[in-house]
Amino acid sequence: MLLIHCPYCDDTLPELEFAYAGEAHIARPVDPSALSDEEWRDFLFIRTNVKGVHAERWRHINGCGRFFNALRDTVSDQFLTTYKAGEKRPDLNRLEAAE
Repeated sequence: MLLIHCPYCDDTLPELEFAYAGEAHIARPVDPSALSDEEWRDFLFIRTNVKGVHAERWRHINGCGRFFNALRDTVSDQFLTTYKAGEKRPDLNRLEAAE
């Protein structure tokens, strides 16, 4: 079972408490109507599929209901850290040094 830390509730809970919400740090186009069909398609559907550390968005559906971001290793399925929505992505080198 995966355990995920909610940075708002400051609690670590089972994955069943949360819902995956896609890749983190995706900026919505300022003027979507100015995009070509291909650019709009890419914004909606094309995401990175990294092997290793990936920034993801999660929602604490059975708790505070808020969205937050997480760095998760897609190989080991381990959560490295979670952080509040709107915060800058943590530096991976600093995380490893802190361990």
